Amino acid sequence: MSLQAYKTASTRAEAPRETEYRLFGQVTRALMHASTLDKTQFAERMDALDWNRRLWSTLATACSDPNNALPQEVRAHIISLSIFVGKHTSLVARGEDDFATLIDINRMIMQGLSGQAS
Repeated sequence: MSLQAYKTASTRAEAPRETEYRLFGQVTRALMHASTLDKTQFAERMDALDWNRRLWSTLATACSDPNNALPQEVRAHIISLSIFVGKHTSLVARGEDDFATLIDINRMIMQGLSGQAS
């Protein structure tokens, strides 16, 4: 089976919530790995930070669409989180903070996506 055929089959079999969960899992694993790297491995650390920032930016863009079906309050919270993630990412990139907060936020979102939020 070709890679494209697998991707197509995977897309058809997954609900959007499952796809979001999987993507958050991939990004969060990248952040966790980057957090273990030496600060001299700047490019690798920045790749994970950039991927996470792009994910959150995409979510904020989707939530700013008036046709988005999520409740307005939820959309506003996601946009606020996206802004926070962007600012915190800059702190981490400058070495002024660590990855833990970004990882924790993503894990909480994953819990919500999986229905395990308390």
